[in-house]
Amino acid sequence: MSLFDSLPTTTQDFSNWTWGQIQPYYDELNTRPLDAETVERWLADWTHLDNLINESRMRLWIRTTTHTNDEDGVKRFHVYLSDIMENVEVGDQRLKEKLLASGLTPAGMAVPLRDMRAEAALFREANVPLSTEESKLNTDYDQILGSQTVMWEGEEITLLQLRTVYYNPDRDLREKAWRLEIERRAVDTPVLNTLWGKMLTLRQQVATNAGFKDYRDYMWQARKRFDYTPEDCTVFHDAVAEVVVPAAERIYEQRRKRLGIDTLRPWDLLVDTSGQPALRPFETVEELETRSEAVFQHVDPQLGAYFGIMRKEGLLDLGNRKNKAPGGYQTDLRLVKRPFIFMNAVSTHEDVQTMIHEGGHAFHCFESGKLPYSQQLEITMEVAELASMSMEMLAAPYLTHDFGGFYTPSEAARARIEHLEEIITLLAYIAVVDAYQHWVYTHIEAAADPENCDEAWVSLWKRFMKGIDYSGLEDALLVRWRRQSHIFQDPFYYIDYGLAQLGALQVWENALQDQTKAVRQYLDALALGSTAGLKDVFKTAGATFAFDAATFGRLIGLIERTVAELEAQV
Repeated sequence: MSLFDSLPTTTQDFSNWTWGQIQPYYDELNTRPLDAETVERWLADWTHLDNLINESRMRLWIRTTTHTNDEDGVKRFHVYLSDIMENVEVGDQRLKEKLLASGLTPAGMAVPLRDMRAEAALFREANVPLSTEESKLNTDYDQILGSQTVMWEGEEITLLQLRTVYYNPDRDLREKAWRLEIERRAVDTPVLNTLWGKMLTLRQQVATNAGFKDYRDYMWQARKRFDYTPEDCTVFHDAVAEVVVPAAERIYEQRRKRLGIDTLRPWDLLVDTSGQPALRPFETVEELETRSEAVFQHVDPQLGAYFGIMRKEGLLDLGNRKNKAPGGYQTDLRLVKRPFIFMNAVSTHEDVQTMIHEGGHAFHCFESGKLPYSQQLEITMEVAELASMSMEMLAAPYLTHDFGGFYTPSEAARARIEHLEEIITLLAYIAVVDAYQHWVYTHIEAAADPENCDEAWVSLWKRFMKGIDYSGLEDALLVRWRRQSHIFQDPFYYIDYGLAQLGALQVWENALQDQTKAVRQYLDALALGSTAGLKDVFKTAGATFAFDAATFGRLIGLIERTVAELEAQV
């Protein structure tokens, strides 16, 4: 009987284990003979152990985001990070070294082994406690933003709930709400500045410990970016400046004219320019779930079935409430091979887009979960976002009531215009965030002073975010980078959205010719997990991994032509 036969089959039986209980399993794997005859069983046992640990950590982390005021939940998560995950990192490192030293390449493991080599080369035991500390700082950030509320019309509401006012035709009301949000966010600037300083110091120490001159070079290897360089990001930025920024300016100018105002202010960006009430695609979370399932069912029956499983098994937390972390995410529960979706719905079209986006991530989990080893599931963020952003495009034809979706044909046209125009304006913002992070981590001493960060952020904003009048409101821009969670919590995670968006637009380009084929290619790409490189995943999905001005020009042109056609349907 193998020691691994005694491992629990659920995290309920495992999540309270101590490291003393877990360590013997790592020791057994580390001493077990490894050859061509035994490697598959060895990987399967490591996978089961890894899945138990990974899912236990994820369930504890989910609890900290769904209830940011749950002090016991936060404490349990932090204890798990310190007592379990620090030891796990060391244990996993030894197993990676053992597998790499064996010279074996089991089926489907060539790319995961390449990634392991990169991870093994980065590993420093001194960085293990720093990784734990960074996770704790990330939780602090969630708690700060999760506690932000305001009084509006006699009721305490979250800042996300306040944003629904930005869709109101009453411009004075929109401005009042916008200024209230900025004032509330500014209150937390000092504590966020302190948190920022701690994060920068910690990250630079991690890079130094690993032998890198700066944190950017360290993260490039940590994020397994083998298919493009930091210098290539400049190509992306320049292409955005050349092609996307003028397109965004055209959108903003048209919006200004339709609203009949002299200058477009930040509180004018969401209101419908026709004067119609804001789209209200659903009234309850239950309705959001039901209609989303219908949309997914029409994209592909298997996807509808996947979403039905999530509803049945309680794998969705969609509504906004106080003491809930901001934003939205999908995470994998590796042991049960299920995804979990978290978001903050307040009955806007943005919620529909978030639901479909996170659904794409969830379907990635279902499709790649068929692979045998957890090491084949460590996808890069470019691949992850290709899954979610492509789903946004593939689901677009099915948003109407005819398919059980959210809108009348006219409303669906409005929704699709909003989405397509947002792709253009978001690409410009992605360039701001990405260029900012490059500046921060290659100018770490200057970035330690928040005033220097403010200056760099404003400079990049002026380059890429043209067409919105912030005169007299410049301080609001300083709040903006502090509320962007990726900047604090996920350094160098934002260009991924831009690169994936270009891939997703190509998936859409293909779908306009043959929707069924495009969906099949999409699912084939998801099923690869991390068994293929970035360029090969894009190719399987029917896209080319490219981000030059010519590629941008073709795809932005397609968006603008489609928007013109949809405007005739509104």
